[in-house]
Amino acid sequence: MSKRSGAFSPKGKFLLVDRDIDTLHGITVTLHNRGYEVRACDSYEEALTYLGAETYDFILVDQGSPYFEGRAVLDRAMEIDRHTPVLIVTRFLHMACYLEAMQRGAVDYLVKPIPSASLIWVIGTHLPQRCAAA
Repeated sequence: MSKRSGAFSPKGKFLLVDRDIDTLHGITVTLHNRGYEVRACDSYEEALTYLGAETYDFILVDQGSPYFEGRAVLDRAMEIDRHTPVLIVTRFLHMACYLEAMQRGAVDYLVKPIPSASLIWVIGTHLPQRCAAA
């Protein structure tokens, strides 16, 4: 994301992971419009690379299928910093994946499509205070 004439101060840095390009784009736009810096990835492997190289204030990851492919990103995020909020999103609710995600450290689990107001509320609830005050 480009910074505008040095005056831009992000409210927080997000990692978004979703294989659905339309969802990825929509959430990216929603967050950019609210002043957040966003790194968007359309693969779990790409996200794992970024997790090892950069730090994030909030992570949103798609569950994938009932096999919970997003688990690797959640687990790696928890290894790096257990206090980083990780939100799991999915197209279909899978109770076993929900329970596993919460046990592994996710702060919430939402079913798509997620209204912008709901997403912003969840983020505001879990985003570390140091970012929310920026």
